[in-house]
Amino acid sequence: MKSTIPPTGTERILGEKEIIVSKTDTTGKLTYANKKFLEISGYNENEVLGVQHNLIRHPDMPRVIFKFLWERLVAREEIFAYVINLCKEGDHYWVLAHVTPSLTEDGTILGYHSNRRASDPSLVNNTIVPLYKKLRDIEQKATSPKQGLVASQSALTDIIDEQGGNYDRWLFSL
Repeated sequence: MKSTIPPTGTERILGEKEIIVSKTDTTGKLTYANKKFLEISGYNENEVLGVQHNLIRHPDMPRVIFKFLWERLVAREEIFAYVINLCKEGDHYWVLAHVTPSLTEDGTILGYHSNRRASDPSLVNNTIVPLYKKLRDIEQKATSPKQGLVASQSALTDIIDEQGGNYDRWLFSL
């Protein structure tokens, strides 16, 4: 579901010791949301369970970040990523997300588990926001959504390659 909520520009701050937790099925539908998820997003449990997690997707998030996230998860790999989420009322909050596949003993993916912590505001404002703006601009200037995704993925890959070619090392070097 694509959100039609207009962003207000008002940021909500996740406390340094607070953790947002959610779980989804293999299609991305929420199966669990902790109290902090509900509190900061402004939704109640009945509004989110069974709904696509992208309910809270902020329009400032580049599509390429989620493409990369899903590629890692399908490969049964964890991923860390900076994410801006959209609240029910249009406010937003930044997090450092850690997303992992939930696996059976034989390696079958049951769903996905995400823990989100507060992000460093200076890092977000000075590094992540400009990077995400650049990637979104690339996506939006392309002649099609598919071409935009390819072009922004190439730009992100170039940035990571310039820093040694490893996404995880690059992210944690920021």
